[in-house]
Amino acid sequence: MRKNIRLGVNIDHVATIRNARGGAHPDPVMAAILAQKSGADGITIHLREDRRHIRDADLKRLKKEIKLPINLEMAATQEMLMIALKTRPHAVCIVPEKRWEVTTEGGLDVIKNSKILREIISKIRARRILVSLFIDPNKKQIVAAAQLGADIVELHTGEFCRKKSVAQKKEFLKIKRCAEAAVVLGLECHAGHGLDYKTAAMIAKIPQISELNIGHFIIGEAIFDGLAQVISKMKKIIA
Repeated sequence: MRKNIRLGVNIDHVATIRNARGGAHPDPVMAAILAQKSGADGITIHLREDRRHIRDADLKRLKKEIKLPINLEMAATQEMLMIALKTRPHAVCIVPEKRWEVTTEGGLDVIKNSKILREIISKIRARRILVSLFIDPNKKQIVAAAQLGADIVELHTGEFCRKKSVAQKKEFLKIKRCAEAAVVLGLECHAGHGLDYKTAAMIAKIPQISELNIGHFIIGEAIFDGLAQVISKMKKIIA
């Protein structure tokens, strides 16, 4: 029987609110500290090329002020590689990134980008930083991730969360089969994107998934119930 599934709290959208008006409030680092006190198992941040939410200074402060593992989501660029090697987060999650998208729209094409990913993964792992690849639930992509030397795959749950009834059940089975395949290949399996209380509880039933990364729902729900209470409730639901 596996240990309780971990909850990574993404604090990006605290920074989004801050950046909407400028200044320093609300402080995403304060949100991370509160998440730490409330039972979160890790902090996830996405340092985008355009710095639309998390900024470089936020990453530096997080490294100094929290004890939880930091999962740095980033694009496969030389700029982000240099930042990762310098700051040395616990893990790097490589994601696809388009400047015009509101949020990450799908998984990384590991097969298409294998050449640049191989180089980046090698350099990151050489600094003893775990490497995760954010991918759609597709077995060919999982096999490619293993061949490139990734430590983790994070399965994109956006389609699962959008669908209903029979279509959602089919997507769930796809995620389940991919999680099983990932573990057989020696990869740790995480999941995230679009999860709320209901969908997170469903995905948490898959024993091969060891971590969920949730941001938008937690930050949004915290407006009504408070961040500590929402994190505590999510932890209980996915346990």
